[in-house]
Amino acid sequence: MNNPNNSYTKFSHLGMAIDPIHVGTGGNRLGRVDSTIVRDPATQIPKIPGSSLAGTYRSYSAMAEGKYPQCAGVGLPQSDGTGGHCGKPDCPICTVYGFARGQEGGFAGLAAFSDAHVLLFPVPTRKGVYWITSPNTMRFFSIEIELSQSAGLYLLDPTNSNSPLNLGWLMLPIMGLKKEVVNKIQEKLQDLKVPDYVIEKVGVVSDDLFAHVVNSNLEVRTSVSINPETGAAEDGALFTYEALPRTTFLYWEIVCKNPNHYRINSKPVSFKQNPQMEDVHYITQKAHPFFEHLGIGGMGTRGMGRIKVLV
Repeated sequence: MNNPNNSYTKFSHLGMAIDPIHVGTGGNRLGRVDSTIVRDPATQIPKIPGSSLAGTYRSYSAMAEGKYPQCAGVGLPQSDGTGGHCGKPDCPICTVYGFARGQEGGFAGLAAFSDAHVLLFPVPTRKGVYWITSPNTMRFFSIEIELSQSAGLYLLDPTNSNSPLNLGWLMLPIMGLKKEVVNKIQEKLQDLKVPDYVIEKVGVVSDDLFAHVVNSNLEVRTSVSINPETGAAEDGALFTYEALPRTTFLYWEIVCKNPNHYRINSKPVSFKQNPQMEDVHYITQKAHPFFEHLGIGGMGTRGMGRIKVLV
């Protein structure tokens, strides 16, 4: 139990993509695909924005609490003042995720969501799939990794891979890490409930190479609109889109604020008797089964979006 006098508590989450995941940029650009996914502007590594997580979490939590659709979505009232978020201090959705009530003001919410970043990325090799990470990624967990050279693949278990190994089109020599660093990485991945069969095939590449490896091995699909009268493809309706591949592992945090430090219309937050930060997190956790079945992002009707939350 966390100290009730604290202002906030961070909760870590790890999810594994059951399907490819497409969180689009909202438009097209010139390039190899028509519809691209969101990337970090500094590293150019794909991510799921915290805003996408927050909106999806809210919708699914509202479903779990029987508050859908009235307390999900944008929630602004209609011109006659009806509808929209209820904005009540005892509503678990409006208090945890916030609400807007037009001129009546609103509430920012007790849960804040970070972006979901790639922790382990699956790449095909001649010896099957390997899951790749980087030193900058491991710094999320205060693990420092020093690589002797940038052009190498550092396996946690290099004993059975003496010859160079390909990561997609890229061939890299096999290198080893210090034993204490390997132990720290393995212990952290085990804490995050990463399966053993994945941990056995984890490799580290330099931060520079990681972005190239990820972007070169994204899943790219092609779709076309079908003319309902002819059953054939519509002329000029062919388009391509990219996605994070299946079994990508994503890491994000939810920061839960102390409900006892906030008031709604001068009334205490009361979605539960004497609510604590763990209770705020519990409301968000109710969304996790929906992520596994309904997914996140676009192209959900095309076999994309489902993610299993492991932690």
